[in-house]
Amino acid sequence: MSAESKAAPRATFSRRSVFILAAIGSAIGLGSIWRFPYVAYENGGGAFLIPFLVALLTAGIPMLFLDYAMGHRFRGGAPLTFRRINKRMEWLGWFQVVICFIIACYYAVIIAWSGAYMFYSLRQEWGNDPDAFFNHSFLQSQTELSTSFVPAVAIPLAVIWIITIAVIALGVQNGVGAASKFFVPLLAVLFCILVVRSLFLEGATEGLEVFFTADWSLLANGKVWIAAYSQIFFSLSVGYGIMVTYSSYLKRRSDLAGSSLVVAFATSSFQVLAGICVFAALGFLAVQQGVSVDDVATNGIGLAFIAFPSVISQMTGGSLFGFLFFFSLVLAGLTSLVSLVEVVTAAFQDKLGLQRVPAVLLVGIPMMIVSMVLFATKSGISVLDVVDKFINNTIALNALVMLVLIVWVLRRFNELQIHLNAVSTLWVGTWWKVCISVITPLALLWMILTEFGDLIVNGYGGYPGWFVGVFGWGCLVVCAIGGIIMSVVRWSDRILQLHGPMFTPETMPEYQTQSYKRHLAKVGADPADHINEEKDS
Repeated sequence: MSAESKAAPRATFSRRSVFILAAIGSAIGLGSIWRFPYVAYENGGGAFLIPFLVALLTAGIPMLFLDYAMGHRFRGGAPLTFRRINKRMEWLGWFQVVICFIIACYYAVIIAWSGAYMFYSLRQEWGNDPDAFFNHSFLQSQTELSTSFVPAVAIPLAVIWIITIAVIALGVQNGVGAASKFFVPLLAVLFCILVVRSLFLEGATEGLEVFFTADWSLLANGKVWIAAYSQIFFSLSVGYGIMVTYSSYLKRRSDLAGSSLVVAFATSSFQVLAGICVFAALGFLAVQQGVSVDDVATNGIGLAFIAFPSVISQMTGGSLFGFLFFFSLVLAGLTSLVSLVEVVTAAFQDKLGLQRVPAVLLVGIPMMIVSMVLFATKSGISVLDVVDKFINNTIALNALVMLVLIVWVLRRFNELQIHLNAVSTLWVGTWWKVCISVITPLALLWMILTEFGDLIVNGYGGYPGWFVGVFGWGCLVVCAIGGIIMSVVRWSDRILQLHGPMFTPETMPEYQTQSYKRHLAKVGADPADHINEEKDS
């Protein structure tokens, strides 16, 4: 009996719609709710939508196409996919796995905060000073490095990890797919309710005017365009293994290009909706406090856990509004956390030939421990702040290296383009080639030089140099070393002997077959290089 026949077939989503919900759930995360509104506000308001749309069309969607094509064609998690592209690229797949490991460890903590605030909202336990409550009473934060656990954070954090591990242990369809089918529609319904309620608040018009008023002069500022590309890269879950892993669970007959467009525009639309909700609420807060919207507009953690509690305290029905708002954050965070942990689980499952449950426990328990030790302590918020800043820049660096290797060094671009056109109803042609080989790499290079240059010269956030070195630059080192170490670990023989999912015309619908053959002829490709199944050599 062959190794392929002994091995269980790769798990798949039951329908393309389930995959789309899972991908949307991954992309719509906490940053979609609390990062985009402020980024848009400080980078030209309504005018920011132009660079945002340009970045979506020239970087976000092309990167989704690339991730989907790689995962679907080579049928593996990030390390196995890159190994099947070229043995020497396996380390890059593990680099992405370590990125997901690190993000998941601190991302879970923010979800835990949101879970706690769901219940704090019912009694508005932050009182008259949400800032003091969050930083001192809730987090008990201190600037010095601490190993003292904060029970109010550690307990909900443990619950979040148990839920996440349980979902992934149930498998691709019964766990990840089922959770996405429930959580994503529920999130959409809850957030629509929040938007409608916020629009009827006194001062909502003033808030929306600030959000949508266009400062066209800022379009000439390079930083605005960097902000747009940064938001797109970090909001679509591209370039660090998530979409590669999810697309590897698609069935052979899947419209990759069509799915990419649905995910991209659904995620972007949600972010604009989040901006409406947030700034309508901030307009209300400004009116209540007798100040301008500019005085209450804030970003990230400050928006969610300080500004919004102030809104909740001063509005009619605030307790229910607050519960639904933080419940929405929990749902958005959970779907993203599941995707992050799935990347790590799939990688180890592929590498070691493990069954689903042992693989989940092997990676889930250490991630939970690291999450507790680093981020559920009194200095956790400081560590989180530095790690988040540097890991986002590491994602951009990883994406740039990936594009250079695949497009310019290994020249596997045509192969992936052929695959996309073989299984998609939308023809992917010159536009994608120009974006993925020129525009997107240049945008990434621009971002990296700007961000890392500033970090080298100015440090970050006023933290001591050693602190930034350990928890900031240390993230980049850990990703690199982790990638190298895991790439030399021996693979399970039965995994390496499995064929990659190279398609034959017989496995495709007629319209795909004709498109496939026309493209092969157009690029002068040898059908044997693209149609026949190949072993991982």
